[in-house]
Amino acid sequence: MDSDRRHHLFDELAVVGKAFGSPKRLELVELLAQGERTVESLARTAGMGMTTASAHLQVLKLANLVRTRRDGTKVYYRLAGDDVAELYVAMRRVARERSADVSRALEAYLNLPGSDEVGLVSRADLKRLLERGEVTLVDVRPPEEYLAGHIPGSQNVPLGDLGAQVEQLRSAGAVVAYCRGSFCVMAHDAVRILGGEGIAARRLEDGMLEWRAAGLPVAAGAS
Repeated sequence: MDSDRRHHLFDELAVVGKAFGSPKRLELVELLAQGERTVESLARTAGMGMTTASAHLQVLKLANLVRTRRDGTKVYYRLAGDDVAELYVAMRRVARERSADVSRALEAYLNLPGSDEVGLVSRADLKRLLERGEVTLVDVRPPEEYLAGHIPGSQNVPLGDLGAQVEQLRSAGAVVAYCRGSFCVMAHDAVRILGGEGIAARRLEDGMLEWRAAGLPVAAGAS
């Protein structure tokens, strides 16, 4: 009897593990860590068909990792809690530290010849800079992600619009850019673009995913 109960326990634990056992579902978790999204928005951003995205979201929902709400004809998905984001962050950290293949894939994706290519700002340092009003914090994610949840005090300048904001940022003093998380390339690209314009910008050491998982304040809507 005890053996049956133990096996049942591990069977239930495996449900959560299996829910994370798909690259497409991991991408959806990362997007949902930015904030609440509709199925249509998730499918479009992740480059999936609606049917595929819905099927993967149902797996996450059955594992109690996401929740839904309905507004008219639209269904909105969100992470069931910040602990889901924490689990995803922990899984990525272990994978990066223990798997050379993951590290190589990440470096190839970010196109980083070395970790010191761009200046980094820690979360603790960013908090101090924001409290003192000594930084212009730029969120380079798409507007819908910014509206769903962003670091208080940041302004949304999507990566594609960055060139049009160069002169404004040139006189802004210290500039820090951030995006979805440590596996997101947009903040790296933003720092390179601004550097090419003579603006000594830095990037947050990780991004919105890790900020939320750390339980730090998150604002929603337009600033």
